Amino acid sequence: MNTQGRSYRYVGPADLKALVQPGGEGRSMHSSADFNEWASKRAIEELAEPFTFVVDAAGVLRLAPRRSEHVACAGGGAVLSAGEVSFREESGRWAVDEVSNQSTGYCPDASSWPAVADALDRAGIVRPLGFTHEVVFRRCPSCQQLNIVREEDFVCVFCDEALPLEWNVDGAGAK
Repeated sequence: MNTQGRSYRYVGPADLKALVQPGGEGRSMHSSADFNEWASKRAIEELAEPFTFVVDAAGVLRLAPRRSEHVACAGGGAVLSAGEVSFREESGRWAVDEVSNQSTGYCPDASSWPAVADALDRAGIVRPLGFTHEVVFRRCPSCQQLNIVREEDFVCVFCDEALPLEWNVDGAGAK
């Protein structure tokens, strides 16, 4: 059950969502045993690069290879957060090295961090206090284009109109 705020529906290209296959979603991490088993089967080279992640509607962390689409990792469903995450082993425990909300398919707000924190805690992974890299997504009310806001410059890069200060990517507002 979602107690961490909004959920995010997929807002990316329809052709990518059409590629979602039943059973093709990311690997669910319900516990530290799940994560340890999953990590033990990864090659050193694979563990050295970030993974695609989602926190599904049930609050479970799902992981997939970096070049996987977030919508596939989520099995096509709504998520509580999405982005990229990398790990390191630290004193015999797994820890997050970097984590972001970078997902242009779901465009989650940085306020989705509590769902990520809870999911990482359940998976027994040491985590930072927040996203190590926050991405700010906004949809232009004038031209409807998706923007990534940089350096707090809330101006549409496509039409120069002002962007809202509040998250507005999904006009339908999946809750």
